Amino acid sequence: MKILQIQSHTNSLLQKTFQAIAQIDIPDDIDFICLPEMFACPYDTKCFPDYAEPFEGACFQFMQQLAIRHHAYVIGGSFPEIDHGHIYNTAPVFDRSGRLLARHRKMHLFDIQVQGGQHFKESDILSAGDAVTTFPTEFGTMGICICYDIRFPELGRLMALHGARCFFVPAAFNQTTGPAHWELTFRAQALFNQVFCVATAPALDPHASYHSWGHSLITDPWGRVVTQAGTDACSQITSIDINDTEQVRQQLPLLKHRRTDLYRLEEQHEKNRNQTM
Repeated sequence: MKILQIQSHTNSLLQKTFQAIAQIDIPDDIDFICLPEMFACPYDTKCFPDYAEPFEGACFQFMQQLAIRHHAYVIGGSFPEIDHGHIYNTAPVFDRSGRLLARHRKMHLFDIQVQGGQHFKESDILSAGDAVTTFPTEFGTMGICICYDIRFPELGRLMALHGARCFFVPAAFNQTTGPAHWELTFRAQALFNQVFCVATAPALDPHASYHSWGHSLITDPWGRVVTQAGTDACSQITSIDINDTEQVRQQLPLLKHRRTDLYRLEEQHEKNRNQTM
C-alpha cells in the first residue's frame, strides 16, 4: 500500500493552493493521496467564515478530480464547510473513481490555553461533528479523524473496533504541542489500537498567524515511526504492508484480551456513524 503525503503551504488565494498541489509529480502507482488539515484555508478562526463553502464546493471538486486523475484514494485535507448556518472542519474521502466514500466532521474542537504557549479556540466559529468515521477500501476498513480528535483514546478504539486497520489524520499541531506530543500521540494510538497512523500536516509558514509543526509522519502497529518529514513544504511517499496490522494483533492480541465483562466502551450515536456515503 503506497501512500503520498502532501505537506503543503496554504496560499491565501484558493486557486493558487490548488495549482501548487496539482503540479506535484505523483507516480502512477500511488494508492492514497493525503492532504493536510485546512489545506486550502489559513488556520485562523478569523478566516474560517470567509473561506467556508458548501460541502460540494470548490475544495470537494478539486479533491474529487485529484482522485480521478491519479486513480487513487484521496484523504481530504479538511476545509471549512458551511451547512445550515453552521461551519464545520470537514474532511471528505474519495475512492479511485472519485466516488465519495466518507465525510468526517471534526468532533473535538481545539479550545486550548497553554501557559506560556499556544492559545486557540475553534468553538468561537466552528461547530462539532458527532460521528465516528470509517470507510471501506480494497485494503480493508480505514478510519479518519481530524487533528485534536486523535488525542482521545475512545475515538481511536471505536475506529479500531469498527475494523479500521489504519487511521488517516489530517492534522496541524503547533510549535507548542508539536514538539511535546506529535510523535508521542501517533505512536500511542498506533500501539494501543495496533493500527497504522498516517498524520499529514501543513508546512510551517513563519509569516502565518498559526505556526504548524509540520513533521507529517506514519507510525506502525508496533508503535514505531515509519517515516517523518521536517517543517518545509514537501511530499513524501511511503510503502507499508497493511497486513502488519493482523500480524501484530495475532502476536499480541490486545483487542481480544479486553475485559468486556468488567468494562465497556459504548458509542452513543451508532445510527449516525459515518460509513460509505
